[in-house]
Amino acid sequence: YKEVPPACSCNSWSHINSHFPHECGHFFSAIANLSTFALNTFKANGGEHVNPSYDSTLDEPPFYEVSNFSNGEHRTVRPSVVSAFGHDTLDRLPNIDFYRNPDTVSGHRAVRPSLQELHDVFQKSAGPTDTDIGTVKFGWIRGVLVRCMLNIWGVMLFIRLSWVFGQAGWGLGIVIIALSCVVTTITGLSMSAICTNGVVRGGGAYYLISRSLGPEFGGSIGLIFAFANAVAVAMYVVGFSETVVDLLKEHASLMVDEINDIRIIGCITVVLLLAISVAGMEWEAKAQIVLLVILLVAIVNVFVGTVIPATTDKKSKGFFGYQSNIFIENFTPVFRDDETFFSVFAIFFPAATGILAGANISGDLRDPQGGIPKGTLLAILITGVTYLGVALCVSATVVRDASGNITDLVTPGIPCNGSAIAACELGYNFSICDVQKCNFGLMNNFQVMTMVSGFGPLIIAGTFSATLSSALASLVSAPKVFQALCKDNIYKALHFFAKGHGKNNEPIRGYVLTFVISVAFILIGNLNTIAPIISNFFLASYALINFSCFHASYAKSPGWRPAYKYYNMWLSLMGALLCCVVMFVINWWAALLTYGIEILLYIYVTVKKPDVNWGSSTQAVTFVSAVSNTLSLSSVEDHVKNFRPQILVLTGSSRTRPALLDLAHSFTKNFGLCLVCEVFVGPRTEAFQEMNASMEKNQLWLRKTQRRAFYTAVAADDFREGTEKLLQASGLGRMKPNTLMLGFKRNWRSAGTEEVQSYVGILHDAFDFEYGTVVLRMNQGLDVSHLVEAEGHYENIFRPCGRNPIIWSLSFQFEEQLFNPDSKGPPSPQVAKMNERLLEASTQFNKKQPKSTIDVWWLFDDGGLTLLLPYILKTRKKWKDCKLRIFAAGQPGRSDLDKQEMMSLLQKFRINCSDIRLPFHLKKLEDMIEPFRLHEGSKDTDQAEAMQREQPWKISDKELNTFEEKTNLQVRLNELLKENSRSANLIIVSMPIARKESVSDFLYMAWLDILTRELPPTLLIRGNHKSVLTFYS
Repeated sequence: YKEVPPACSCNSWSHINSHFPHECGHFFSAIANLSTFALNTFKANGGEHVNPSYDSTLDEPPFYEVSNFSNGEHRTVRPSVVSAFGHDTLDRLPNIDFYRNPDTVSGHRAVRPSLQELHDVFQKSAGPTDTDIGTVKFGWIRGVLVRCMLNIWGVMLFIRLSWVFGQAGWGLGIVIIALSCVVTTITGLSMSAICTNGVVRGGGAYYLISRSLGPEFGGSIGLIFAFANAVAVAMYVVGFSETVVDLLKEHASLMVDEINDIRIIGCITVVLLLAISVAGMEWEAKAQIVLLVILLVAIVNVFVGTVIPATTDKKSKGFFGYQSNIFIENFTPVFRDDETFFSVFAIFFPAATGILAGANISGDLRDPQGGIPKGTLLAILITGVTYLGVALCVSATVVRDASGNITDLVTPGIPCNGSAIAACELGYNFSICDVQKCNFGLMNNFQVMTMVSGFGPLIIAGTFSATLSSALASLVSAPKVFQALCKDNIYKALHFFAKGHGKNNEPIRGYVLTFVISVAFILIGNLNTIAPIISNFFLASYALINFSCFHASYAKSPGWRPAYKYYNMWLSLMGALLCCVVMFVINWWAALLTYGIEILLYIYVTVKKPDVNWGSSTQAVTFVSAVSNTLSLSSVEDHVKNFRPQILVLTGSSRTRPALLDLAHSFTKNFGLCLVCEVFVGPRTEAFQEMNASMEKNQLWLRKTQRRAFYTAVAADDFREGTEKLLQASGLGRMKPNTLMLGFKRNWRSAGTEEVQSYVGILHDAFDFEYGTVVLRMNQGLDVSHLVEAEGHYENIFRPCGRNPIIWSLSFQFEEQLFNPDSKGPPSPQVAKMNERLLEASTQFNKKQPKSTIDVWWLFDDGGLTLLLPYILKTRKKWKDCKLRIFAAGQPGRSDLDKQEMMSLLQKFRINCSDIRLPFHLKKLEDMIEPFRLHEGSKDTDQAEAMQREQPWKISDKELNTFEEKTNLQVRLNELLKENSRSANLIIVSMPIARKESVSDFLYMAWLDILTRELPPTLLIRGNHKSVLTFYS
């Protein structure tokens, strides 16, 4: 968020309040003094930032400029910002730049002012940190759809598909294709959910798994996945080489023998593909487009060839055109050479592994969040239909066995039987294939597609295109994934391969390593040996992608907000289990070997404890589990994705303020920490006695009423001291509160000075301890302790030994008592009516909310807490019928632009709202603050100073003039709240901050009072100015 220096003129913000003129000289003098102090602080810190929200090594120093003041002074000052409210302020409006990661390449990261900067002194400003280097980026069609289709339409389409359907028949062949599509579709849905849960960077499946399940799973599967892609290069190149060798055999031009020719041609091919890859992604993408065109023409050529009448030569090789008897005969499976359904499935399944081709280059995509789901799922659909169509056409036109001899005709007297009964009915006798191996037919000829097609050379070209495009995609994917793994420095010994070259950061070293691995497997030269190994490696990756989606969903972290909604956590779990089962069915020893390697790598990464923190769902589940697991989190830093409100709520006794407790419980539910706190004030011995007596009973009541919260209490000499103890000492390890929640002090005007100072002091303490602060105000009040006592429950349950009148809890400090519980006789009808309304209001948040709205007035950027809390609230069953409305500040003349920016920000956060509004004659609140004013302006200097010494807590004329605009702002906001949000179920407003020793306690209470007066239930929220929302994965 870039700062704009204000104009040195009163007119620059006079549109807010033309009725209250002020002197620019005083204003700029104050700014200069504060800025000079900020500069001195900056220099004292050696030029380092002190904001703990970010890594100090990643920011530029605060920017200061030389300003000329009206009094002739020349000073270097920190430029401030004219906010949407018109007066000079450090507070920031919500902006996407505050939520970027430190190492972002998608834009500048801005640092919002810390809570201390707003609450105490100015320290620094935000500054851009990185620049976006122009790189080649691909859209979803070229980057995902084309790559996935080319990778799926690989060696299987023209070389192995006919053999698969010959072995399994088209009945089980459909099952094989369907089972492959089920596995890939479920994986695609899971991958889509993960991809749309924030910005996706380079690394493909490794990036998705590591950012979801953590470095342990990501690091172990990353090596396996990169290795599988390198081996896949060998598989596709071997398929290409087999086609070339078959052509050489037809022309009797073998160089050595079949197996060695495959090795020679394969090695030469990999060298050429490596040259294209090293040339850069632009050349590789152009090559893919050319190969796609050739492949599409070849596929069309197959369908055209099936309708062309068969020649005598083709009939002798088993092709008879569309014949119903051939189609029926090829329905049943005929497994030969010790093949089974699962072994045939193992041969076919690597074709489906192409679904990750687009995700593997996620770092080179223009919009990976939108492109990967759309391109991958569409590619699965198109290629699945293509495989099925081609296979069925071949099954309806070609018999399983044929001799290739045009003289093998049906002769009267000579029996015609064997595996090709349908051929006998069509005039050909291939019975010889039962006693000797034939070279043609679905079972024997891998070049069936060439024979069936209308023009054979096109199929050869299509075979070359399919195999080379798949090999090229894998050759690009493996180094990209490996580079991403090495960049994360999980395996320090492999960091050598993290270095990239050129504007696209090409992993040249990774290309060389992939080349070495692929050549090693090409020397095996047997496609059927390579395919099952790749199947297990990719299935392991698929299983973890599905499990990542399930795990993230199961954690129910507020950071898990995928934009792609068409997924199901249990379907993802089923997909993970299905992948594991298929691994063992395909090849049990390969599956055990895969899991053994993965477990060893997992243990290695766990022991090494890499210095990374990606906010994984593993952390979220561990955090939710129980306090007994906090030790396992002690070495893991918190991450913004897994932020959840841990609330310390000042309710007094657990039954004293049910509305406050219910709302706090709605925020935390079963997934966060909620501490119900009470402060006992009085002589220590008596206070401890009563505190110990109530501890177990309050917790028991919480458990019986199914409030998932912990009751805690402290004894202290005064209320503020006790609250300070709670703020500092509550929680254990990571399981400690980060948000203070309390009720609004409605009786502040009639309460004593010490009570008001204590209340406001608690707010100051919360800010000092970097707590998010939430204040709830309800017109009817919150305290129902007198009602409980009147019914006799309070005395029987909570005060079995009687309560010393010297000791009181916070129950009797914050609220106006509607009637005196010690009075004799029933209350008056007026008081009874008020008690009835209070009792009804006290259960308001414990029942399903009617259809209405939750109005969020997000006026200042506090890290996102003001937006996150209503989002969490809306996910609860009781609030699901409420719509979220966002109200933000808009600057005059750019309301449409401000609204568009806010809408874009909410879309980035994946938080839906029904409406976004920018609403923006003021009234004075002199009557409210008149009893607390000092009125020293009319006195001489000595008298004024004496009055300030005697009554330092009162509002001075100087203070009122200094904060006149902010005071009037609260009045105007209250008018807008009444105008726009009177019918809301709950109003949430950014809480103003009072700078210590500048704003008096009574003036600050007047601000809060006038802001929330005569409104529906209102929450004042101020986060601790550290991000609790993120749009990254």
